[in-house]
Amino acid sequence: MEYPVRKKQNNSKMCFVCGLSNDMGLHASFFETEANELVALIKPSEKHQSYPGRMHGGVAAAILDETIGRAIAIGKNDQIWGVTVELTTKFRKPIPLDQDLKIVGRVLKDGSRFFEGSGEIVLESGEIAVSATGKYLKVPIDKITETKFEESDWFYCKNDDDPQTIEIPGKG
Repeated sequence: MEYPVRKKQNNSKMCFVCGLSNDMGLHASFFETEANELVALIKPSEKHQSYPGRMHGGVAAAILDETIGRAIAIGKNDQIWGVTVELTTKFRKPIPLDQDLKIVGRVLKDGSRFFEGSGEIVLESGEIAVSATGKYLKVPIDKITETKFEESDWFYCKNDDDPQTIEIPGKG
């Protein structure tokens, strides 16, 4: 099924998942859809492998964790983020390298201090490779670290090839 993109979320400089200057990172882009889901787009490389030709399970958990944790910001202008309290992953299929992946995350339950969410890594075939559920503490982005928050560390990065719609194969 194809979903219109409502908004692109910010990237950072050095985050392993979304940092655009991190040579070892995934360089993920995050898009809020009209279905109230967050979709991350990545293409893992040899830097992200465990067994030859396969993405490391810890990397899979990291991208799911960040996608679900960012989902709380869908449709909001404030910079509230999820700090992981608990993450449960279920590995179903190996994740090949050098394949475009879509990671879909959503909020399932939104409380005053905590929220719960779920997500999946979807292969090009539409198969779900990994799924996860998690519980997160809501924290303003400027309270997440003791290090002074710099504007240059967190920025909006619009690209000409950013999608206007995102198709999730096998969903719908």
